[in-house]
Amino acid sequence: MTYVVKDNCIACKYTDCVEVCPVDCFYEGENMLVIHPDECIDCGVCEPECPADAIRPDTDPGAEEWVEFNRKYSEIWPVIVTKKDQLPSAAEMDGKPGKMEIFSEAPGEGG
Repeated sequence: MTYVVKDNCIACKYTDCVEVCPVDCFYEGENMLVIHPDECIDCGVCEPECPADAIRPDTDPGAEEWVEFNRKYSEIWPVIVTKKDQLPSAAEMDGKPGKMEIFSEAPGEGG
């Protein structure tokens, strides 16, 4: 099993999860985070830290597509290990449907 970041993260990008990850498997895009599924050790400490409920186990229904999504972007975005402020849009975008329409493939700063 592994954990993945789903579209709930888009336009929120809370980074509470990166601070607790013991293996630094989070990667930062411009408006979301992903987890490298081959680096995740399935410890689960990140899941309860996400205020947007964007981190889910790959055993959830429909998670297969998110495993590949996370893999793709974790291989091109920089690693993030330090907590940062969430995006300014986080409060208004948290829980909104249809966020893939505003997903950005651009990398974040990492750090």
